[in-house]
Amino acid sequence: MSEQDTSGPPLTSPHTTSTVERGSFCLARCTCGWSGPARRSRDRARTDAATHKPAD
Repeated sequence: MSEQDTSGPPLTSPHTTSTVERGSFCLARCTCGWSGPARRSRDRARTDAATHKPAD
């Protein structure tokens, strides 16, 4: 078994966004727990997902 180098900063999980459909609405979601507003436009929901910036 090989040893791991743990001297660097801890690895954080990347934020991965997707869109989810709820009836006639679509919303953006992220693996960090964030979710955007419900939109009737899928394109707007995709824009919300693309502009999501995680808080540092």
